[in-house]
Amino acid sequence: MSKLTHFNEQGRAKMVDISEKKESVRTAIALSSVKVNKEIYDEIRNGTNKKGDVLAVAQVAGIMAAKQTSNIIPMCHPISLTSVNITFDWNVDLEKNHYEIAIQSEVKTKGSTGVEMEALTAVSAAALTVYDMCKAVDKNMIIGPTMLMKKTGGKSGEFLR
Repeated sequence: MSKLTHFNEQGRAKMVDISEKKESVRTAIALSSVKVNKEIYDEIRNGTNKKGDVLAVAQVAGIMAAKQTSNIIPMCHPISLTSVNITFDWNVDLEKNHYEIAIQSEVKTKGSTGVEMEALTAVSAAALTVYDMCKAVDKNMIIGPTMLMKKTGGKSGEFLR
């Protein structure tokens, strides 16, 4: 029928059978960003947002989202994650009035399927949390782009953007 493995003999969606796949250490790194205005940048940096510590809440949201990926992405397998790390890095250009927070996740497991979707879900949820906590100040924030930066392990080997 097709090279795609997510379809059954009737052409309907299915969850791929990974029971024969070798277990290995698998990692994925994903990246997203949120462009904000100076007021939001100042609030986050100074810890003065009325809803609390934006980055701390976004970090926890990202970790929680990674652990729940199979509950929200229909064909993802529930997997046991061994590590989820969320980091933030500011990209600021004062001359251009540009304030952007880069959000990176690194997710690891030892199993039969990869963690790309968990890493992407983690940065997406963290970015959405930043938006949610700051939208009262300005709704013009821009989320993304969101992308897989690296993956290791498994039959397909390493991917590096």
